[in-house]
Amino acid sequence: METLTEYLRRGVLAGAVAGVAFGLLLALVANPLVGVAEGLGHGGHHALDGHAHASQDPSVVSATVTNAVSVVSGVLWGILLGGVVFGAGFYFLEPILPGRGATQSYLLSAAGFVTVSGAPWLVLPPRPPGVVEALPADTRTLLYAGMMVLGAAVCLLSGVAYDRFRAERSRSVAVAGALLPFGLLAVPAVLAPGASSAAAESALPPELAAGFTGLIVLGQALLWLLLAGTHARLRRTGAESGSGTVGVDSLAD
Repeated sequence: METLTEYLRRGVLAGAVAGVAFGLLLALVANPLVGVAEGLGHGGHHALDGHAHASQDPSVVSATVTNAVSVVSGVLWGILLGGVVFGAGFYFLEPILPGRGATQSYLLSAAGFVTVSGAPWLVLPPRPPGVVEALPADTRTLLYAGMMVLGAAVCLLSGVAYDRFRAERSRSVAVAGALLPFGLLAVPAVLAPGASSAAAESALPPELAAGFTGLIVLGQALLWLLLAGTHARLRRTGAESGSGTVGVDSLAD
C-alpha cells in the first residue's frame, strides 16, 4: 500500500514535467505576443491561467529575465497542481474514480480543468490584452472562487452518478448519467450574464485578441493533458517495477 508521501512525490514530478512545457509556452509564445501588442501601442497583459498579469517593461527588465521568470512561474504552477490534484487529490479520490490505469489519470485531469478553469470561465471568460475589467477585483475573485467550488462539486456528483448507474445499468447509461450534473454549471452563467460581458472591448485587432484568448485556453488544456499523461506513465512504471517510488529516470524508460 502506497503512502501519501509517495502519491505526493509522483504528483509533484508530473507537475514539474508539465510545468516546464507550460513555462516554455509562456516564454516562447505568450511573451512574444505581448511584445507585438506593446508594439502596436497597447498595454500588454497575458494570463494563460485565466488571470491578467502586467507584462514586464522591456526598458527595465530584459526579455531574457522575463522569459526566465515565465518558465519558473510555469514550473511552480505545474508543481502546485501536480501536488494538490495528482498527489493528495488522487490519494483520496482514487477509490471512487471510474476506470482503471491511465483512464483515472485523464478523468482526474478533466475534472481539474473544469474546476480550475472551465467552470470559472463560464462567468469570467479569459480576456485578451488591453481589456479593462468593469467588475471590481474583489468581486471577480469571489465569482472565480465560487465557480471553482461549484465545478469541483459537479465533478464529484458526476463520479457518484456514474458509480450509481453503472451498478444497475449499462455503461452508456452510466456515462449519460455522469454528464447530467454538468448542467448545473449553466445556472450561474444564466443568473450572472453581466459578469461575462462586464468589460470594455479590447483595443487590439480582433484577430490578435482572439489569438490571445485561444492561447489561454490552449495553455491550460496542454498543462492538464501533460499532467495526466506524465502521471499515468509514472503510475505504470511504478506498478511494473513493483515499487511506489518514482524518479526522473522513470520517464526515460
